Amino acid sequence: MIKEAALNGAQLVALPECFNSPYGTGYFAEYAETLEEETAKSLSAAAEENHIHLIGGSFPEKKDEKLFNTCTVWGPKGNLLAVHRKMHLFDIDIPGKIRFQESETLSPGNELTTFQFGEYCQVGIGICYDIRFAEMAQLYAQKGCQLLVYPGAFNTTTGPAHWELLQRGRAVDNQVYVATASPARLPNSSYTAWGHSSVVSPWGDVIATTEHDEHIVYADIDLEYLQQVRQQIPVTKQRRTDVYEVNSKHGC
Repeated sequence: MIKEAALNGAQLVALPECFNSPYGTGYFAEYAETLEEETAKSLSAAAEENHIHLIGGSFPEKKDEKLFNTCTVWGPKGNLLAVHRKMHLFDIDIPGKIRFQESETLSPGNELTTFQFGEYCQVGIGICYDIRFAEMAQLYAQKGCQLLVYPGAFNTTTGPAHWELLQRGRAVDNQVYVATASPARLPNSSYTAWGHSSVVSPWGDVIATTEHDEHIVYADIDLEYLQQVRQQIPVTKQRRTDVYEVNSKHGC
C-alpha cells in the first residue's frame, strides 16, 4: 500500500497506530521491538525504495526496560528523521461501553516531535489520544508546523463522537492542516477501530476521508491557502500573550 500510494504521487505517506500489532495492553509486550529490529528496518527500506517521507504509524517499542507506543519518521534515503513516543496514555473508563488503560503496560514519552518535510513544511507528530490535548497542537503551531499528523485508533464509542470533531478543532484552532491515519475495522477483534482516516484543512473542512474499510486516503496540502486563512482571520497575532501563554518545558 505504501508503494501504491507513492506510485499515485504521494510524497508523504502515513500509516496508522499499531499497524503491525493488535491494539491491546495484553499484546504490547509480545509485539514490542527496538528501533533496530525488523519493523524499523522495513519502514526505512520502504521509504528509500519509494523515495518518500514515511510516517510509520506506531508500534510497541521496547527501550530501557520500558514499553512505549512509538512513531518513527523516515526520509527518502531511508534515514530516521524523528521518533515520537506517545505522550498522553489512553486511560479511559466509560461504564457499559469501554475501559482501556494503556498505562498498565506502556510508559509515556516526554518530547514534542517535529520534522522537516523536504522543502515543503514543518510537520508535528502526535499519536491518537495526543490529539485531545490542544496545548500540544498549539505548541507545534508556535514552532512553525503547518501540518499535524496523528496516527490513531479511535474506537466505535469515542470515534463517532469525537474523531472528526477533534481533527477539525485542532485545525481551526491553529490554522494548520491535520491528517489522521486509522486502522481499518476488524469487527471480531478485542478492540474495534472506528476507521475514517481523514485530512482537514486550516479552515476546518474535511478535504479527504474514507469509511472503516481498508483504503488509501489522498490529499494535497496547499500552503498558499493556509497563508490566506491566517491572513483573513489573524488569530496568531491577536492572542493575548500579555494575559496567557502556553510554553513547553522540554522543547522539540
